Amino acid sequence: MNRRVLLLEPNYKNKYPPIGLMKLATYFRLRGDDVVFYKGDLKEFVVRGIVEECVKKLKGIDPTIVWESRAESIAKYIRGRKGEDLERVGIGDSVYAILLFPWLEYYKDYFHKGKWKSEPKWDWVGVTTLFTFYWDITVETIEFAKLMVKDRRCLMVGGILASIQPQELESATGVRPHVGVLGTSLGNAKDGQRPDIDDDNPYVIDELPLDYSILDEIDYVYPDGNAYYSYSTRGCIRHCPFCAVPTLEPQYSEYLPLHDRINETKRLYGDRQNMLLMDNNVLASKKLPAIIDDIKSCGFVCGAKYVEPDWYNIAIRNLRLHLNDRAYIRKSFKLLRDLNNSKSLSPQEKDEVYSLREKHGLLHLETCSRKALIVSYPQFRKYFDVVTSSNRAVGRLRYVDFNQGVDARLFDEVKVALLEQIPVRPLRIAFDSVKTTPAYIKAVELSTVHGKRDFSNYLLYNFDDEPLDLYRRLKINVELCDRLNVSIYSFPMKYHPIRGANSHDRDFIGEKWNRKYIRAVQAILNATKGKIGRGVSFFNKAFGANEQEFLDLLLMPETFIIFRFFFEHIGYTQSWRKAYYGLTDSERREINPIIFQNDFSNIESMSSNPRVIEVLRYYKNYRKEIADHNSELFKQKQLFERNGGR
Repeated sequence: MNRRVLLLEPNYKNKYPPIGLMKLATYFRLRGDDVVFYKGDLKEFVVRGIVEECVKKLKGIDPTIVWESRAESIAKYIRGRKGEDLERVGIGDSVYAILLFPWLEYYKDYFHKGKWKSEPKWDWVGVTTLFTFYWDITVETIEFAKLMVKDRRCLMVGGILASIQPQELESATGVRPHVGVLGTSLGNAKDGQRPDIDDDNPYVIDELPLDYSILDEIDYVYPDGNAYYSYSTRGCIRHCPFCAVPTLEPQYSEYLPLHDRINETKRLYGDRQNMLLMDNNVLASKKLPAIIDDIKSCGFVCGAKYVEPDWYNIAIRNLRLHLNDRAYIRKSFKLLRDLNNSKSLSPQEKDEVYSLREKHGLLHLETCSRKALIVSYPQFRKYFDVVTSSNRAVGRLRYVDFNQGVDARLFDEVKVALLEQIPVRPLRIAFDSVKTTPAYIKAVELSTVHGKRDFSNYLLYNFDDEPLDLYRRLKINVELCDRLNVSIYSFPMKYHPIRGANSHDRDFIGEKWNRKYIRAVQAILNATKGKIGRGVSFFNKAFGANEQEFLDLLLMPETFIIFRFFFEHIGYTQSWRKAYYGLTDSERREINPIIFQNDFSNIESMSSNPRVIEVLRYYKNYRKEIADHNSELFKQKQLFERNGGR
């Protein structure tokens, strides 16, 4: 008997789709199971399921009314229990109204009285996890999953947090997580081991192609959605103390063939523009030449262009195959809606498309059916041909991204020559510590000789470094940009512990940092949108022209950093600087610990020294005053902006 499988991702914001769940979706479909993926408001998921059941019941009583078109009104009534929403459902339109009303009341009570909690509908539920600081929302999702699954033994929790803190998660939820990757099948299970998920599992799930169709089941859009996601290696030869990889992937696997998985993805779900490889240390692999050949065989050679697939044709084909009806009904609906707004069609053609959508009940997602989409395909085809030919006229360059970064210490002529064969952009070279500066500079210089012009890296801070270490690495990147005529985008990334105190929040402060310094860096990054590129003059203004100016910025009141030019224009910054540096050494020893705490809620009681209090008053939050239309500061800022201020 086919299982009903629910895959859940907690409703946090993240750039990349849940690769583990996409592999699980492939696994369960290969076994003939019905798979549903969800990311969003959990109560809304419950309501949506109840509404589906309600619509089926109403259709069974009166099939002459298209109850699907009233699903949103039914949902509003079930959620809010308001009389006006009940009226919008329009049960009075049916001659069977007297029979319909009790069922609406039943489903409303079914939700609000929590009856759904005692009637789980799913045979197997999987929950993915991400960072440890998403602890609360992750635990909430697991608790929800426990209500969804018929048998707790068929609830699996996996992913990063689950692998790093399995005991803590089990203590909090009563669910023992799966640790590590899904790599045990019937064929490779060792003595005493059981295959992952099913006793007769013939697949190594971690090596299966990803099911991209599940991404169309949800409203959430992943910022980096149009890429192939994969691994060509697993693990890392390093054991950096700040890194979770030794726990997540303890064994270094130097080669995972890409070609077949990527081609299967392309065949089923359509081509993707870029390739995003999540390897943690690809340059450590002795099979790097084979990996590069694999990448090239997938169509990622220098100068290769991506041509947008015929998504409509793929969607209808996959509906015919029953590959994922929920996903491809939503996908087809969006494609038809976009078709109606396409600049490639004339006004008359748009009217024709709208009329066809209306005729087949395709104007609203609730009434959009698999049968209608398949039947109407030939009628819409000619309009899509116009748009497709227009889109296919201009291709877009394709790129490969080793997203987790490559190890600067492993660069040599042979490896860089291999990387030169594929369109890596950007080349992310790890620069986690100022101690690796010589190797890092050599890696950038060597890559530049081999034609690479676009670089990027995450700069870890707040670990065992001191604030000036971050400044020095940023300055090195800016100076390399100037000297080598390249682009290096730096992304400072605050360290969060993966275990112990503060691992479940974002409040950790490194031994050589303090709360004020952390907030100052974040305020600067807020102005630069989190990244720092080329341009010495911009960098000097943002972070300081020298180390002393950087330290000065770290001490500066936060609103003076955020609204830098304005507060300098009206003289507040200069007044603060004069007052602070006018303090004696003894007074600065008193005030600095207060500033470092970054809590200025009760300034007048923080010192008995009026000179110290005078400086602390600059640290009050000026944002409310700036936003108050009646304040003098608001008026000054408006005038400043009208005169071209930044």
